Amino acid sequence: MKQNTNDGGNVFEDLDLPQSGELLVKAELTRQIYGIIKRRKMTQTAAADLLGLKQPDVSALIRGRFTGFSADRLMQLLTALDRDVKIVIKRKPRSRKQARISVEAA
Repeated sequence: MKQNTNDGGNVFEDLDLPQSGELLVKAELTRQIYGIIKRRKMTQTAAADLLGLKQPDVSALIRGRFTGFSADRLMQLLTALDRDVKIVIKRKPRSRKQARISVEAA
């Protein structure tokens, strides 16, 4: 799923929140973590053990509360869940006015 900050796909930008791009990235990373835990049918305690977190922290992530986590930390959690994380930086097309941040999960 690909979400972009400048095409109406960023609710944080729509709400005029500061650092909306970073919030979008963290929300998508958190969504991916939640999906993996759910597909594996892991308990919060088992997920906490695997991720090196406390169970309340896993509970917060599952509820979409990611503000206590940096994007880097969320990426580290994904690697603990056997996921590669790839960051691609490229020139924006000339046809687009502003550069944007997007997250794509394969």
